[in-house]
Amino acid sequence: MKLNEEQLVELSLIAQEATLRAGEIVKQYFQKSILVHQKEGGESLASQVFTEADIESQNKILEVLDFTFSEFDLGLLTEEAEDDSSRFEKDYFWCVDPLDGTLPFTEGKSGFSISVALVSKEGIPVIGVVYDPIVNHLYRAISGEGVYKNDTLWNFKNDKCSSNLSFYTDRSFLSHASFPKVKEALDSLRKELTLEDLEIIGYGGAVMNAIWALENHPACYFKFPKSNKGGGSLWDFAATVCIYRELGANTSDMYGKTLSLNSDQSIFMNEVGVLYATDHRISDFLLEMYKDL
Repeated sequence: MKLNEEQLVELSLIAQEATLRAGEIVKQYFQKSILVHQKEGGESLASQVFTEADIESQNKILEVLDFTFSEFDLGLLTEEAEDDSSRFEKDYFWCVDPLDGTLPFTEGKSGFSISVALVSKEGIPVIGVVYDPIVNHLYRAISGEGVYKNDTLWNFKNDKCSSNLSFYTDRSFLSHASFPKVKEALDSLRKELTLEDLEIIGYGGAVMNAIWALENHPACYFKFPKSNKGGGSLWDFAATVCIYRELGANTSDMYGKTLSLNSDQSIFMNEVGVLYATDHRISDFLLEMYKDL
């Protein structure tokens, strides 16, 4: 079943309702004592932890989305449940991250969010919704219709640019062997762009790292390819890739190819990495930098 423009708008509003209602649940747990569980995931701790808030958030999202599976013939991929492979059978599937950034959430810090995307069987996100409960910001993108921030059409390029270059990264990368070289390269880019300073922020989840880059442009967020399982999962990137595409910002893997968001090989992105940049000068530089490392 191929969806038309009217149906995409309707589904985007349903996804918005789901993220907001899940966000209210997550807020109730924030900065309170909560048991942290471990699950099988990638090699990083961030991919291995979950809490009761993750589960309750997912349950609420699926409750809101429930009727859409039959009415619009949709599949599902969600972080805290087994992959039922419906994403390969249906024309579109919901891709859900009920609580991205569980580590900062359990630490009582910002950097967590709720993320819901609708992705085509071909791996192209057509709806992306992200809710940041800390500042109560809701981002909603629809393919061909632009991006709304708190129900107002938004283009980050109209916002004031930062005087600094911001690099958002996973906390694990701060101790990576290549980090000193990357920092040096980014500082040379900062000088080339005649910016005042290089800011490095390394505590948020993947979703908020991508959103923060837009909110504090010029900026970037990337993850290098690696052999070990991990590197983020499809649900970590689906919604923000849709948002970036609609804003004309840059996303790709670390080889400059379009991100494949419905691979039948793995739900993880470790083999190709990911790159987000707020303009092409930054993304072009980063792709060349990675080749030279």
